[in-house]
Amino acid sequence: MVVLDATIVNIALPHIQDALSFSTTDLSWVLSAYTLTFGGLLLLGGRAGDILGRRRVFLTGILLFTLASLLGGFAQEPWQLLAARALQGVGGAIASPTSLALITTTFPEGPERNRAFGVFAAVSAGGGAIGLLAGGMLTEWLDWRWVLFVNVPIGILIAVLTPLYISESERHPGRFDIAGALTSTGGMASLVYGFIRASEEGWRDTLTLVSFGAAVVLLVAFALIESRAREPITPLRMFADRNRSGTYVIMLSLAAAMFGMFFFIVLFVQNVLGYTPIQAGLAFLPVTVAIVTGAGLSQRFLPVLGPKPFMVTGSALTGLGLAWLTLIDDGSSYVGGVLGPMVLFGFGMGLNFVTLTLTAVSGVAQHEAGAASGLLNATQQVGGSLGLSILVTVFGTAGRNEAERQVPAFMAQATPEQQVEFAKTKELPAPWGHEVLTEGISTAFIAGVGMVALALLTALLVIRVRKSDLAALNGAAADAGPMA
Repeated sequence: MVVLDATIVNIALPHIQDALSFSTTDLSWVLSAYTLTFGGLLLLGGRAGDILGRRRVFLTGILLFTLASLLGGFAQEPWQLLAARALQGVGGAIASPTSLALITTTFPEGPERNRAFGVFAAVSAGGGAIGLLAGGMLTEWLDWRWVLFVNVPIGILIAVLTPLYISESERHPGRFDIAGALTSTGGMASLVYGFIRASEEGWRDTLTLVSFGAAVVLLVAFALIESRAREPITPLRMFADRNRSGTYVIMLSLAAAMFGMFFFIVLFVQNVLGYTPIQAGLAFLPVTVAIVTGAGLSQRFLPVLGPKPFMVTGSALTGLGLAWLTLIDDGSSYVGGVLGPMVLFGFGMGLNFVTLTLTAVSGVAQHEAGAASGLLNATQQVGGSLGLSILVTVFGTAGRNEAERQVPAFMAQATPEQQVEFAKTKELPAPWGHEVLTEGISTAFIAGVGMVALALLTALLVIRVRKSDLAALNGAAADAGPMA
């Protein structure tokens, strides 16, 4: 349910935009409000399960996620939907790590637990694909609100069945690093808001500057808190190892590009190509197949080649896919302009997912493997939010410049009714609007290529994991569990 919710809303974005009058740049908050709280509180959620009891915390997270989904489905104003999405992220951050930990405590070590982890990984991978199709069907056949309402009966069913099948775990003494969780989440939220605000109001806007200033203060405070906390939410020693630090940089960079690719291509296939929501969901299925294929190949050949070749090759293919997407314009078709680069992008991401998870837990004591892999998951979510905000800033600036160039041509040909409508909305109709949208998208993908280039350089220059380390890697990975 948690993984599905990261993709099911993507397909409904154009309909949410129309229904609640979001601007294209503000629309990114529908995704970022969820991923910021999810990523920012993920490690705190895992700690809560250890201290308070995992079944109790798991149920709390599921019920909170379900309530937030219900509230989001009834939203009438943009702020109401964004608040519900942020609350969904909190619920997901509580439920997700405890669900993985419950598998460890429920199934004995050995083949039975390995099978359970395999099912967990399959459901996680399938959730993304199902979300794309389910989002399309619910939006087209019912209404965009059902991409949120659908979680309600599922959540209630889980809440009813959990006490019947899952035992409560033993509590462990510990402390909550509330200050660390709040300063990190608040700092990243301020940073993301600053970028999105700059895309609409400019870099000299007072609120933009205040947001960046608040981000600096909060993130510095977070670093100081973590360096002094007895039980920090983010153990800074995790960054002492160059391979692990490099892995986090690669994941942050790739997630930034991935979130942007999905966001902009959803807008392109529905707003420019005129795809229905179901057609849009089907259009993304080849990406899922490519990711699964790449992940399977990397898992099979890692013992032979070691992690670094997969990181380098995967990052290079991802960058090539994005570079191909920079050629997109209002005349591009799905087969000729979108399908090929998306498959290349997805295959490159698939080569990296398993590899990054293994490298993140290399050289970590077994009792800290969960924290190391959890930090990688948090990096993925927060990196996606930050990257999307940067790409949206580039998109907004390029789109605004293109719109200013297109206005004279539009006004010369527009009917009086079109001129009146433009004066009200400040949005150009097709085909002028399509040119504005695709110019912004293609320019944003140029910035995305730069993000992936950072991942590629890190893989080339920083990562030094050897094949001989793989035995230890695989053992640690089994304790950490698969990455959702």
